[in-house]
Amino acid sequence: MGKLTTHVLDTSQGKPGHGVAIRLFKIVDNSRQQLAATATNSDGRCDQPLLEGAALTAGVYELDFSVGEYFERMGVATAKPAFLDVVTLRFGVADAQAHYHVPLVVTPWSYSTYRGS
Repeated sequence: MGKLTTHVLDTSQGKPGHGVAIRLFKIVDNSRQQLAATATNSDGRCDQPLLEGAALTAGVYELDFSVGEYFERMGVATAKPAFLDVVTLRFGVADAQAHYHVPLVVTPWSYSTYRGS
């Protein structure tokens, strides 16, 4: 059974990104269709998979991470407007039976991702 999960790691503070708002979209005919909205827990993870089972299908998805709000809440001094506000990761799911873990590693000035396990 396939599933989609994520987490946020704030490397500027060396800890999980707690309370980061996340929205999940599927790209269909060049349009974004929102599938889920959640926020990370104290471990920087979502309490449930974003999608699993029959809900995860092959296609193109986007995850929006509201990191600007997160860093502001953490009291991080940033420029106005902040360099990073909403980080959007676009990725493809080719095998809907697989586990796709798409984490965000972030600072107020940079981010990266990878396909985790």
